[in-house]
Amino acid sequence: MNTVEIEKLTEILPFLIPLIVVQLALVGYTLWHILTHKTYKRGSRALWIVVVLVGLQFVGPILYFVLGREES
Repeated sequence: MNTVEIEKLTEILPFLIPLIVVQLALVGYTLWHILTHKTYKRGSRALWIVVVLVGLQFVGPILYFVLGREES
């Protein structure tokens, strides 16, 4: 990396760190929810774990809460 790239990275880092923290928290909460519940509107536990872990950024957890989460 040259100094210009490092400067650009340090400029956007304050915006990236909160996004990364929110993403990890969302994925963690979603996985906890999947593992502690036995029923889902659509799909199985294994399917939703794969969707959340492989899903694009925020899309996997959001898909679970919209399409898979059973109302309690």
